[in-house]
Amino acid sequence: MTHLNEITTPQELDLLVVFTDITGYSRFCHNRPPQEVFEIMSPYYEFVGHLIEQSGGKVVQFFGDGAMIAYTEDRLNEGVLALKSLKDRGDAWLTERNMPSRHIIKAHFGPVYCGFPGTPTEKWFSMVGNTVNTAALLNANGLAITPQLFRKLDSDTRKLFKKHTPPVTYIPVEERH
Repeated sequence: MTHLNEITTPQELDLLVVFTDITGYSRFCHNRPPQEVFEIMSPYYEFVGHLIEQSGGKVVQFFGDGAMIAYTEDRLNEGVLALKSLKDRGDAWLTERNMPSRHIIKAHFGPVYCGFPGTPTEKWFSMVGNTVNTAALLNANGLAITPQLFRKLDSDTRKLFKKHTPPVTYIPVEERH
């Protein structure tokens, strides 16, 4: 499987697409100077980037408190385990910095079209398609994955999740409904 950093021409791939968000971020930032928020978020981006890249994924983009992340099909299990780690370790990271927040992580698997769109002078990796939209719009209170992703996981990784309805999503066993 091609690593996402090796893509040079636009193409369709089946990918694990992830969106993350931090609850209460706007409230946390409201009375803080932008420089203070930047000084908190810059190491946060490094923390997330290290965890994702170490497991074979790619941070496609950070936007404020959110991120769009991708994994190739051959890294689905590693990716989902990294997302569980991001949820647990990331929530602890936020708590250590007195941010009364937690992570929302939404993940879906399917076809996307990806490449390097942008302005005439600046291009960046991006993805489009229904898979991206489904991941972005997934309802989650913590970490949630779609049935399409769940079915692609190894049995050991599947055991870490339980069915949650409606709509059908899978959440870590230790999370409440």
